[in-house]
Amino acid sequence: MDAQSRGRAEEIDPADQWVLNATTGHYELRLDQSAGQSPRSPDSGKGSRSARDASSGTAPGKTPRGGTPAPRREVPGQRSRRADGKAGGSRDDKSGPQAGRRKRKPQKTRKKKALLWTGGVTAFVLIGGSFGAYLVYQHFNGNLNTIDVPGAGSGGFKKDEAVNVLVIGTDKRTGAGNEGYGDKESLGHADTTILFHVSKDRTNATALSIPRDLKTDIPDCPTKVDGAEKVVPGERDVRFNTSLGQADRDPGCTMRTVKGLTGLTVDHFMMVDFNAVKTLTSAVGGVEVCVAKDVDDPDSHLKLSAGKHTIEGEQALAFVRTRHSFGNESDLDRIQTQQQFLGSMIRKMKSSETLTSPTKVFDLANAATKALTVDSGIGDIDKLRALGMELGKVNPKNITFATLPVKDNPAETVKATVVVDEPKADPLFAMMASDTSLTEVKAKEKAAKSKQEALLKGPRSAADDVRVSVYNGGGPPGSASSTLLWLQNEMLVTKSSNESNAPNQPKSTLAYAPNQADQARKLADMMGLPAAAMKPGTKDAKGLEPMTLVLGADFKEAGTRIAPPAKAPEGIQKVGADKSVCAK
Repeated sequence: MDAQSRGRAEEIDPADQWVLNATTGHYELRLDQSAGQSPRSPDSGKGSRSARDASSGTAPGKTPRGGTPAPRREVPGQRSRRADGKAGGSRDDKSGPQAGRRKRKPQKTRKKKALLWTGGVTAFVLIGGSFGAYLVYQHFNGNLNTIDVPGAGSGGFKKDEAVNVLVIGTDKRTGAGNEGYGDKESLGHADTTILFHVSKDRTNATALSIPRDLKTDIPDCPTKVDGAEKVVPGERDVRFNTSLGQADRDPGCTMRTVKGLTGLTVDHFMMVDFNAVKTLTSAVGGVEVCVAKDVDDPDSHLKLSAGKHTIEGEQALAFVRTRHSFGNESDLDRIQTQQQFLGSMIRKMKSSETLTSPTKVFDLANAATKALTVDSGIGDIDKLRALGMELGKVNPKNITFATLPVKDNPAETVKATVVVDEPKADPLFAMMASDTSLTEVKAKEKAAKSKQEALLKGPRSAADDVRVSVYNGGGPPGSASSTLLWLQNEMLVTKSSNESNAPNQPKSTLAYAPNQADQARKLADMMGLPAAAMKPGTKDAKGLEPMTLVLGADFKEAGTRIAPPAKAPEGIQKVGADKSVCAK
């Protein structure tokens, strides 16, 4: 039984009623889903028998009571479903097509069932669009290219865990018209790389761009070449973009390199080339961008006047490739331009203009699947759909594009590469690992955090004035003694002691008296204690009484922050996906 025969036609998405006729090879609209699909009749002009039977009000293949077969009619064209009941009536309705049923709310239902899954040229495809039932069309499976990368990822994302997807844009010059973009013989590099992290509760996401000219270490990489397995030896202090394409390295090698950089395990990868930008932007009807000045870049072939423009195809590719149009003409400035473009793409794919257009939806799904190369873990439509459903739960206002904090390579006289700025990068990695949003998700949560964070505001004492007793209440064995050694030898907290074990607790805590607040804030800075760990008392301490630090199950090892910072470090380049910014 279908939804209509149960009286729930208001929940039918129009996209669900397009059915592939195996005989004709065309998709046909089934306004009555109870009518089965039958082969096309030789004597009919167009349409199927089941659709004609449904249009005549007679069950498929049956003869009316009078004994005279109902005349066959062609399948009608797609009609709007109005609340006045002129289309889509139930077959067993006695008093009118819409009697006894609620008015349908197509837009709300369609958005409720909207299916995001694509994940194309960069993070915008991961979190933008609604493909409805088109995703079940099995011919899309044939569009996908897959690469097996065993051991490189987590083995697959889980619905109740955080998700990390690596989106790789390669500069390989494949496809019509792309041989003119520089090195046409290039094997391709990891030219544009974004680590897309979605929180466990799906309330926020961070899209971290990794500069291609970053100097880093590439690990040993198992791979397959012509069916034969081999291990590509690792390299130290080389450009990040060589983690793909060079020396037979596959996307699994880029996944391993990113894990070494960030500490985050990548669940899946999605890779695209130049053609993806062209085909996807055309499929969605163009993307609006803004430039603060006239642009004429002969290298990328981008030519735009100051102001807003809607671009697609070759022009869109030129926009994301240009390095000489904005900022100081570096790759870091190009990353910011690409992030602005992706934010605009997200907004376009989420707009009603896209979601309510069957043509755009179908074209976008078709273009995206053709553009994608993915790991075998999501190498079919059903798995890709499941991943997309998880990624699509995040509101664009809580998606932040950020750039890995870097600084000029001190080993170079002529600055051509960059290295990780660890004091800024490490807290950012910790925030991502703990699902801490770079944007505020809820006002209520913000108010609660502000009240707690007030405990960390104020003066700090000197390290050698901090008095603390350390207990292990759920950390690894030996946590209290190792922390004591670290405090005394590295942090110069000489007035500290090890008090062995305490009852287990999930979170670390620091109990202190009001007159010890300056000591508590100093120790919190050292340990990376969150505001929630601060437990102020009501009575002042007497004499040389120490504070009490209990290491909970969240404690990993001495010298490692217990919790990430509540806010991103100063100087982190970031922009919200819902913000419209002009490239300068």
